[in-house]
Amino acid sequence: MSPSHLHLAGALSLVVTAVTIAWAAPWGAVAAVAPSPHRAAPVVNVVRLEGIVGPATARYVIRGLGEAMRRGAEAIVVVIDTPGGLLKSTDDITKAMLNSPLPVLALVYPRGARAASAGVFVVYAANIAAMAPATHLGAAHPVGLGTGSGGERTEMTKLTNDAVADIRGIAAHRGRNAVWAERAVRQSESITAQEALRLHVIDLIAASPRDLLAKIDGRTVRTAAGTRRLATANAQVAEIPMDTTEQFLSLLGDPNVGFILMTIAIYGIIFELSNPGSVFPGVLGGLALILAFVSFAVIAVNVAGLLFIGFSLILFIADIKVPSHGVLTAGGIASFVFGSLLLTEQHAPFLRISLALIVTVAVLTAAFFIVAIGAGVRAQARRVVTGREGLVGTVGVTRSELAPSGTVFVAGELWKAETAGGVIPPGKPVRVVGLTGLRLNVRPTENVPKEAR
Repeated sequence: MSPSHLHLAGALSLVVTAVTIAWAAPWGAVAAVAPSPHRAAPVVNVVRLEGIVGPATARYVIRGLGEAMRRGAEAIVVVIDTPGGLLKSTDDITKAMLNSPLPVLALVYPRGARAASAGVFVVYAANIAAMAPATHLGAAHPVGLGTGSGGERTEMTKLTNDAVADIRGIAAHRGRNAVWAERAVRQSESITAQEALRLHVIDLIAASPRDLLAKIDGRTVRTAAGTRRLATANAQVAEIPMDTTEQFLSLLGDPNVGFILMTIAIYGIIFELSNPGSVFPGVLGGLALILAFVSFAVIAVNVAGLLFIGFSLILFIADIKVPSHGVLTAGGIASFVFGSLLLTEQHAPFLRISLALIVTVAVLTAAFFIVAIGAGVRAQARRVVTGREGLVGTVGVTRSELAPSGTVFVAGELWKAETAGGVIPPGKPVRVVGLTGLRLNVRPTENVPKEAR
């Protein structure tokens, strides 16, 4: 082949190659970026931090994190609406969030919700924090001890300083406003969603979990497993609900539920002791008492309050056994009310027993014992109508002459009798005025009942 032919063949080869590349390039690019039609959309799981933060809540959130990781979720959203809760449970949740290899998103939601006290720590611990419009967060000052004595004030200062150090460390790790976090703990400061965004407490405002996922799509976050780019725009949202155990523990974490269980226990024990052998009231009271102690252990109640309630139970039982004309009942009611008020008086308002509930139970208890005592007094005042004592006051007929001893027919039976009123001939009506052993003391009367004739 001549050199000219070689040059022509080379040129044609280059042209064919260029056309082939130009034609294939767009399709290759599309193939490289287009998702497979069989590839599933990413999943984002949701857990709800609602109500009082306690052991049940901590168990739920931590379990939700683990379950979301096992499912291969893109991220997990913690929806927050809480007045606060226990420091230990809060620490457990924030530790799990800070050490999670899965991106954790916090959203204060819905409108009107709050992230108070423990909620502030959870918001700060999230990889991305957001709030819905018309929500607020703050007031993270520790509550749980009295402030009367110097020792208590010292303990409160320690708790506050520890909480400040904790939240400042979380803020530094997540790159959030540590100065405001300290004010929230020391001064119980609260702010709105707009103020939180301006102060760099949160990352954005989102109207809903779906809105949050759309706004953070493509962002890069740093987790315990390293940096990760989020792909959440078209993610499927799947909620992880509380299981039965967590719901039951959450119910026991309510101090009002614990108080109701304690009341049921008191009534069960009283009914069992007043009616030995009933069994059911005793079993019910025992179970309620155990559950009440579990509930009170969760919220760490005042021991003095428990002692007062225990003393009231002793007074109630004594009032059933010993006639006191209401004195023991009054003392029991006073001890019960005082103990109920002391149980949770050192806690934050949302961890205290409702005053209306305490008053209602006290009034019902007082009414019950007033009715019971009234029935007892009426029973004691009623004339005895059975047994030997029941014969006193009854009327019979002499069957033999009483001079002064003889026999009388009383209450359908013949009795030996004697009289101090002289001689009474047979067939005369007499009234029983007393007993001496098995001998009736009688005296003459005018009215004779038909059954004695």
